[in-house]
Amino acid sequence: MGKKNKAKQANSKANLVNHLAPKKVSPLKRNELNNIADKLLKLCSSSNGGKEWDTYIEVTKLLAKAVELESDMRVPVNDRSDAIPKFLEWLEKNEASFPGVSISSFDGFELGLKAEKDFEEGDLLMAIPRKIMLTLENARISELGALLCKDPMLQHMPNVALSLLLLLEKFKPDSHWAPYIDLLPSEYTTVLYFSPSELADLKGSPAQEAALKQCRNIARQYAYFSKLFQTVSGPACDLLREVFTYEQYRWAVSTVMTRQNFVVSSDGKSIVNALIPLWDLCNHEQGRLSTDFVPEKDRSECLAWRSFPKGEQIFIFYGARPNAEFLVHNGFVPSDNSHDTLAIRLGISHADPLGDKKRTLLNTLALPCSGEFLLHAGPEPVDAKLRAFLRVFSMTDELDHWLSKQDGGKDLEYVDCALDTNLESRAWTFLKTRVTLLLASYSTSLQEDEILLQSRGINPYKRLAVQQRLAEKKILHSTLNYAQQRLIQ
Repeated sequence: MGKKNKAKQANSKANLVNHLAPKKVSPLKRNELNNIADKLLKLCSSSNGGKEWDTYIEVTKLLAKAVELESDMRVPVNDRSDAIPKFLEWLEKNEASFPGVSISSFDGFELGLKAEKDFEEGDLLMAIPRKIMLTLENARISELGALLCKDPMLQHMPNVALSLLLLLEKFKPDSHWAPYIDLLPSEYTTVLYFSPSELADLKGSPAQEAALKQCRNIARQYAYFSKLFQTVSGPACDLLREVFTYEQYRWAVSTVMTRQNFVVSSDGKSIVNALIPLWDLCNHEQGRLSTDFVPEKDRSECLAWRSFPKGEQIFIFYGARPNAEFLVHNGFVPSDNSHDTLAIRLGISHADPLGDKKRTLLNTLALPCSGEFLLHAGPEPVDAKLRAFLRVFSMTDELDHWLSKQDGGKDLEYVDCALDTNLESRAWTFLKTRVTLLLASYSTSLQEDEILLQSRGINPYKRLAVQQRLAEKKILHSTLNYAQQRLIQ
């Protein structure tokens, strides 16, 4: 009996890594992967002296070598459409409610949700119970729990913990979330999937810096956990040791980035990261937020933010965010985002003889003396903060007058502030010059980007880069026109 029980235990442990059954890498390849992880950690954790692009190229080469060494560990990719019936059955079994909603393919979107009946604004589209969400609370009671209690990265980065939980459940043969995971995309269009040439298409765009930082951070996390799982024992490390690869981690991180939401914790005392099945199949459309967690029913409810006639795709609003954030974290660029912004860096030079007075006035206005200011999409690209900064930046003899103001010079924020004509001219001329220089930093013009987007041969990643820089150039051209109008008034 004892031998039989031991055999059962051994067999159970062997089956812990699921039906995907990736191959183990050889000791020689594992040693090479450990060396790559060491190099990545050193490269991604040290100051690069402003050479973000050079660091990115080195990191990319190391990751390419890691992917090659880990190629034996790849797992088969299933057709998402084959997973739909089991997923729907799983939803119904677990009391998810979605009457009149189906899963369908849409041109340019892959899978999305379809209205099988007419929905009016405010109608309930779906209700998803907590028990089928994949949340940080699940991580705490899973095999990841022990590691979560002591690892500082997991404690301070809940999105990373959720990504590792997703991988754990993917490779468990009896995961409660298997029908959901099987329906997830096999890859994404986040910047983690861009090639160097595709990221180079963002030259001149502030989004490139954010993308490079994101790629660097994920490479560092991959190297950190790759080493950790090889050297530490425990339920999570034992499960992930032979299945953790860069491609798998990139997939898990991208899944969380593109699909996570936040829900109230079980005890109602905090907000936790969560993946919400079915709801996360909704694609984005500009509108208003219409999803909320209802503690009394312990579920998330999504309402129609507008009417959706039968046969139409159902969209939700992902939030008021700039296009650069959608590109880096969600892998798409909205075409009509009224919330889009473009950050420009401005500051008072230390060589400016009037710098101390200008900094004093800016401090009074609670404005930074150096930093990023936002240009906005639409006919009013310049907001009150930028307007006031430009005027202070351009001041000469006017400084003493505005420093003596009892209200701190708040009038400087107003469009129709009573100012000397020469000061206004200097302010808007400076902005025109700054914007013209920014436009010159791009390798293409707005018109050339518009032509590029009409090309059928452009791949999805390059298309996203072109869409992003085109949106930025539209804001810059709008700003030029706005400044010119202010000059002639």
